[in-house]
Amino acid sequence: MLEIAHIDCDAFYASIEKRDNPELLDVPVIVGGGQRGVVSTCCYIARIYGVRSAMPMFKALEACPDAVVVRPNMEKYSKVGKEIRERMRALTPLVEPLSIDEAFLDLTGTERLHQATPAETLGKFVRDIETDIGISASVGLAPNKFLAKLASDLEKPRGFSVIGAAEAKTVLAAMPVGRIWGVGKVFQAKLEKDGIRTIGQLQTMEAADLARRYGSIGLRLAQLSNGDDTRNVIPSRGAKSVSTETTFRTDISSFETLRPILRDLSEKVSARLKKAEIAGSGITLKLKTADFKTITRARHLSDPTQLADRIYAAGEALLEIEADGRRFRLIGIGVSDLETADRADPQDLVDVSAERRKNAELAVDKLRSKFGNSAVELGLTHAAKAAADSKKS
Repeated sequence: MLEIAHIDCDAFYASIEKRDNPELLDVPVIVGGGQRGVVSTCCYIARIYGVRSAMPMFKALEACPDAVVVRPNMEKYSKVGKEIRERMRALTPLVEPLSIDEAFLDLTGTERLHQATPAETLGKFVRDIETDIGISASVGLAPNKFLAKLASDLEKPRGFSVIGAAEAKTVLAAMPVGRIWGVGKVFQAKLEKDGIRTIGQLQTMEAADLARRYGSIGLRLAQLSNGDDTRNVIPSRGAKSVSTETTFRTDISSFETLRPILRDLSEKVSARLKKAEIAGSGITLKLKTADFKTITRARHLSDPTQLADRIYAAGEALLEIEADGRRFRLIGIGVSDLETADRADPQDLVDVSAERRKNAELAVDKLRSKFGNSAVELGLTHAAKAAADSKKS
């Protein structure tokens, strides 16, 4: 049955900017940061010139020097995304958001409600959001999530593609193995080294052989290469992590210079966790070197936290290892493995000063809530803001 859909808005940020400024309609548009930032997204005209998401901005402008660069306006994009999400939920309660501009929908059993097949319902949906909201979207319709996601990518923009169970293996056979969910660049390179380049090659291999070679992911390769996917559409997906990062105007190699910036970022993440009443036990440090190599290092805490003190301490320990003289253009910190804050930050019986630091942080939070964020600044945080004036873009 063709009842699982993947809806993906076309060049979402750029489309909103073109909608709001008709002068941009026929010109290449890049949404992203400054000269040392990266491309968040770009319109399809810019893509003709080779511009892609996550490309360094200077390379994007080398490829497309006539492009108009627009700073991201996340508040505006979020508002449009929520409006589209509500319209999705009017079609079915089974909506699984993947990001601000895409989601899976399970339309099983909705034919009687809408007096239309899932394909007809989705066709009306994308037509209506383009007419009413001014944003186009591409749709993939299939028996499962994996095939629906593949289908939505086939004819962008304004695409509507269907992959049925009967033709799934044929459609998949010629595709590169990198199109399989969960196969990133590193694993794709490993498969290619083993002589496996297409999904069709995987289809000829036994599941047991793939499992012996690649472990649990081998079983997933066997399943997905044949178009089988048993994952359900899960309607209530919360955030997987809370993170923030910053790009510097000039590269930084000094650990002592990076420390206060990391502390400032840790406080921002902490504030978001506290506001949402959630906590997490996974701490991830992100760094990007001067030559654009991304480094991520993680540490798992014994208990979930929402305290800047603990987030920073874990991040600082990771940073000290990586700050070996290399120049960095970006630093970020994130908290994952999220849950409600009920079990967050129990009393530490080993580090007796931890409770004192916790109480001090909560007292600072109260003062900032009453008098503003600048009412109380730690020495380290103050140093970060001073560094930001000269270092951050």
